[in-house]
Amino acid sequence: MRVGMIGLGKMGLNLTKNMLRNGIEVVGFDLAKDNVVAAQEAGATPADSLEDLVSKLGTPRIAWVMLPAGKPTDSTIETLAKILDKDDIVVDGGNSFYKDSLRHNEVTSATGVKFFDCGTSGGQNGALNGGNFMIGGDDAEAFDKYLKDIFEKIAEPDGFLYTGAAGSGHYLKMVHNGIEYGMMEAIGEGFDVLENSDYNYDNEAVAKLWNHGSVVRSWLMELAEDAFAKDPKLDELLGRMHSSGEGQWTLQESLDMAVPTPVIALSLMMRYESMRDADNNFTGKVVAALRNGFGGHAVDTK
Repeated sequence: MRVGMIGLGKMGLNLTKNMLRNGIEVVGFDLAKDNVVAAQEAGATPADSLEDLVSKLGTPRIAWVMLPAGKPTDSTIETLAKILDKDDIVVDGGNSFYKDSLRHNEVTSATGVKFFDCGTSGGQNGALNGGNFMIGGDDAEAFDKYLKDIFEKIAEPDGFLYTGAAGSGHYLKMVHNGIEYGMMEAIGEGFDVLENSDYNYDNEAVAKLWNHGSVVRSWLMELAEDAFAKDPKLDELLGRMHSSGEGQWTLQESLDMAVPTPVIALSLMMRYESMRDADNNFTGKVVAALRNGFGGHAVDTK
């Protein structure tokens, strides 16, 4: 089996290595030549254009897009719809808005290309060692025949779910990220209370404690422990909590449906607030450290 990986940044390169390690051949393309070289050094076959990538794939061709949401993904899928053949497959594994995925499905379906939207979670480590995938797409038979085996190899055990209609994978990932916003905000606020109390807590030790048998144990708590181990008071960080859009999408969807999501709404508002007073925002420092821990997201430092 051979997959064409388009986009060899942090996630795309790690997914490439994951696939190669599990016996899946990969053809890699990226506008950044250094990324293509890194994929080639890992064992992938290099491509110097989308057309070159397509020419090196088997039948049906499977083109996997791991690019930033918006114009980069839009233009790439539009091109693939033109150069792929009927019954070839496009997988969008990036963080696209689900309504964009519905549009992408229409674009590919017009030429007979099958489209699958794949919400990808687990961060860089998951991409490399076993990720979590939420996959939508109208053709269940094609998923079972051509994609299921790939996900069984690259996902954590029980770490993928085919969710049916096109758009449903990215919709599920959108809601997942909304939940993530709320969880991270609560963790950050809790450590903020501890930091301002009359007691002298060791934040690293607290995070380690809470991750061994407590109700709030989680990977996020593990990442908090790691962050506090490196910088006990997070003194080197500014408390700016950047957001990449998914929380806003979840909130907007909930407003459109009149479904109350106050925790997600407030967590998004707090991220906006953090951009105004970064120096004195310990909650923001914790959330920024967590985002960096799982996704390699940039942090602002002093």
